[in-house]
Amino acid sequence: MSYPSVRKAVFPAAGLGTRFLPATKATPKEMLPIVDAPLIQYAIEEVAAAGIEEVIIVTGRGKRAIEDHFDLSFELDYFLEQHGKSHMLDSTYALLDRVQISYVRQRQPLGLGHAVACGRRLVGDEPFAVVLADDLIHATPSCLAQMVQVYEQHGASVVAAQRVEPAQTGRYGIVDGEPAGERTVRVRAMVEKPDPAEAPSNLAIVGRYILTPELFDEIERVNPGSGGEIQLTDALVALLAHQSIYAYEFTGTRYDAGDKLGFLQATVEYALRNEELGDRFRAYLKGLAAGL
Repeated sequence: MSYPSVRKAVFPAAGLGTRFLPATKATPKEMLPIVDAPLIQYAIEEVAAAGIEEVIIVTGRGKRAIEDHFDLSFELDYFLEQHGKSHMLDSTYALLDRVQISYVRQRQPLGLGHAVACGRRLVGDEPFAVVLADDLIHATPSCLAQMVQVYEQHGASVVAAQRVEPAQTGRYGIVDGEPAGERTVRVRAMVEKPDPAEAPSNLAIVGRYILTPELFDEIERVNPGSGGEIQLTDALVALLAHQSIYAYEFTGTRYDAGDKLGFLQATVEYALRNEELGDRFRAYLKGLAAGL
């Protein structure tokens, strides 16, 4: 049996980024740089590597910098060309040749589920990915490419999952399920941020999803929770009542770059992998460690 391919990805990017204030007062958290590229560019590169062609970014007030980043800048392009530095934007423009980016505005911060629903008209009646840019994942093949294979095998929604320390279950949606293949679990239940003593497992959902379009109907039916927010996990639980959902324990390294410590860890490790900076930065760190 064949299923529609995954061609579109929704990027919820309307959050206020309060964990990084004051840096995010006027700068979107998705535009915070890891070495020399913003978080959202790494995430869109992951989408492109998975063969996804269309990106829908759900923005909000104060997020104009995201649109400007993925647009031409005639003055800057001219300056760089005149100074023999036009190659400095090659990676960004090459990415724009691979994906089409559209934007939709979330007028109020009413939760992740609501942000995803804002993309419904552009997604249409087909499966789609959801990507949280501040979950930065370094993997070969990319995390989403791995998940697309699982989706194509099962023809059902897939959530990215990672084992966490039992004490950390209260920070995540946790899944309970039964083995359904290599690194894959067929989900029986989902629990949002359970107390460690009540968590059914330590398999946590992280910021990558491939979802069937029926999820949009479930989002519309979900009752708002605390603060009037519509939670994506609640809609997934409702979808689970009549569709299978799989959790895939991807291979790769995830950085919670929406957290200050995770952001610093990502910066250091991406700098060490950088062809231009890696050797010098490694030498610097060794010297720094020797002096501590």
